[in-house]
Amino acid sequence: MATDPICGMYVDEKSSKLISESQGRRYYFCSTSCKIQFEKPEREMKDLRVSLAVSWSLTLVVAALTYVFAVSYGNYVMLALASVVQFYAGRRFYAGIVDAVKNRSANMDTLIAIGTSAAWAYSTVVVILPSVFPTGGVYYDTSTIIISLILTGTYMQRLAESKASSAVSALVALQPKIAHLVDGEKVTDIPIEQIKVGETLLVKPGEKIPTDSVVVQGESSVDESMITGESMPVTKRSGDAVTGGTINSTSSLRIRAAKVGEDTALVQIIKIVKDAASSKVPIQKLADKVSSYFVPIVILIGLAAALSWHYVGGIGVNVSILIFVSVLIIACPCALGIATPAALLVSSGWSARNGILVKSGESLQKASRVDTVVLDKTGTLTKGRPEVTDIVPLAGYIENDVLEFAAVAETNSEHVIGRSIIGMAAKHNVKVGFPTQFSYRPGSGVTALDRQGRRIAVGNRDLFAKEQVDAVERQVQKLESDGKTTLIVGVDGRIIGLIALADVLKEDSKKAISAFSHNGYDIWLVTGDNERVADAIAGQLGIKNVVYQSKPGDKMEKIAELQKEGKTVAMIGDGVNDAPALTKADVGIAIGAGTDVAIQAGSIILVRNRVYDAFVALILGRRTMSKIRQNLFWAFGYNTVLIPVAAGALIPFFTVSIYGFLPMLSALAMAFSSVTVVSNSLLLSRFRVR
Repeated sequence: MATDPICGMYVDEKSSKLISESQGRRYYFCSTSCKIQFEKPEREMKDLRVSLAVSWSLTLVVAALTYVFAVSYGNYVMLALASVVQFYAGRRFYAGIVDAVKNRSANMDTLIAIGTSAAWAYSTVVVILPSVFPTGGVYYDTSTIIISLILTGTYMQRLAESKASSAVSALVALQPKIAHLVDGEKVTDIPIEQIKVGETLLVKPGEKIPTDSVVVQGESSVDESMITGESMPVTKRSGDAVTGGTINSTSSLRIRAAKVGEDTALVQIIKIVKDAASSKVPIQKLADKVSSYFVPIVILIGLAAALSWHYVGGIGVNVSILIFVSVLIIACPCALGIATPAALLVSSGWSARNGILVKSGESLQKASRVDTVVLDKTGTLTKGRPEVTDIVPLAGYIENDVLEFAAVAETNSEHVIGRSIIGMAAKHNVKVGFPTQFSYRPGSGVTALDRQGRRIAVGNRDLFAKEQVDAVERQVQKLESDGKTTLIVGVDGRIIGLIALADVLKEDSKKAISAFSHNGYDIWLVTGDNERVADAIAGQLGIKNVVYQSKPGDKMEKIAELQKEGKTVAMIGDGVNDAPALTKADVGIAIGAGTDVAIQAGSIILVRNRVYDAFVALILGRRTMSKIRQNLFWAFGYNTVLIPVAAGALIPFFTVSIYGFLPMLSALAMAFSSVTVVSNSLLLSRFRVR
């Protein structure tokens, strides 16, 4: 069984003829109006506005003739006006009945059409064949006001939903239409659909990047805020990747197309957001089950109530019909159907704007139950690359001297440590010359000869004599006890200094761990590093549970062990070597995924390289499920309380006179319930983590 993405009603996939495909996914609808709303929302809104204007214009006249003015042939005038409202403004409800018959299922249009038709038909018989119901009395005001109120509620709901889907609309609007194709000296404008991988494109200042590409010429600042949520522009140079839909700010770039069409990051993000908004969560199964039986049960309740009050309670046919109408109108399951989709739509939109991609509603529900967080170290809590943290000069040298000699020796090295030393020298404006000789000793370090003929050695203890190492051993051990890799720098057989490097913590790691701790999460660091490094990182962050020297399979086993203890586990990793653990966890959060969102193993993807966003995602899951529960409580409670009222529970207290206005109040309450559910969901757009 599928769910209508517009109204949330249950739809049988096997029998449904109303189908639409978007972004490679198939959607099923309970009515033509829902299908049009999905495919052409602007057209549906325009039609709704026209129907609303006609309906209220004629309804006000009918109400005036009923309650204010008594004119000759007034009933015939009301018959004509009410018929226009019933069959023109209310035609969408009859179309819904036809669709329901085709789909072999009942929908909310069934209740509205049957209920208003009963009031209209009874009144028409009274006008044309007065002898059939001698009590007289027409209820055109009831049928017209109900239709007008329901259309008004639908219109307000559509307005609220358009706000809820603004994030998806904004993402879609990011897609540019035209690209400047570079062919030699010639530049031609082409639709982005015609871009081929490998083609060179020109992007002018202020224009959107047409597709995922690599910069081949130029340097410019690029605004990536709509994709990553980061407000500061990022400088892009030759060799850097750029994402389609982001904005080139300062100068022209020439780029080479790397991904096109559905393979681009923006299209993948849009697809993830739409799928999450239209997906089901386990809590929705109850609502789906109730909805599938709800309409026929309500019709039976309405008939039973009307017939009971007529034959047992001695109430007239006219009031019995109003009881039937009230039950059908007040029981429309609109609020029940949209309770979950509305919250998911707002939540997935908010998260997409803030660099968090949630693949399904089920992921959010599981995230709301997480009590244990398992974190990888490298690339998750740390930057994933070594940085120079300490320079310790010895033998009368200064820091820049030590850095210069080390950089000369490492100039020809491709090792990540060598690149870090070269980078630090550049930051300190240290001028580095090329060595005349260079030698790499695997597992030990490098040696080199500079232009002045001085022999430089940079590496571990193995490169130096024991007595030399003994002289600096205490200082080396102190640095290593902090989890740092320590290099010894020597010149002409004399140690002149130490350089320590570490995979340093990300700026937000402490903030994230503190947030997890203060919100009651059990925190585990599971890393492949040795005990010394793992304990050093855990000590800096205040993590008590540490598992070191863990291979990918070991991480998965640790998660399984925690799950056997009854824990609901979120695994936070880099999405590559942590893929088995991400898959095994109840919620896999792939951090630092950048724009390559299609291949990640996680159920939640963090576009930005920030571990704190993982905490935000879990709290968002809690808040979203809270909204869904509130919505379902309102929808179930509304129907539970008001159906008995509509069925006559108040007659012993207020007599049948209550049905002079109860049908209209039923329509107003039904419309109000749907608007309330959507409005409550919209509050998620103000979500902030405190």
